[in-house]
Amino acid sequence: MQDPLIILTLAVAGLSGLAIIAATALRGWNGWLDLKRAELARQGEDAAPPSTTTRIEVADLKERIRKLEAIAAGVDL
Repeated sequence: MQDPLIILTLAVAGLSGLAIIAATALRGWNGWLDLKRAELARQGEDAAPPSTTTRIEVADLKERIRKLEAIAAGVDL
């Protein structure tokens, strides 16, 4: 039979190791979340309003899609 003190020591050491690993993983997760928050905040600052050319291109693409949907539905334009 094993000594109960050895079993208790191993259990405490195992739980301590698990706690250290969990704390390290949690700090890493929080760091990653902070990084993603900073990236999102930076993207919000860098967002410029679309230019006139871009708006025209988007409108043209929407018109083409509308025509293709009409053709697919069998509607004559």
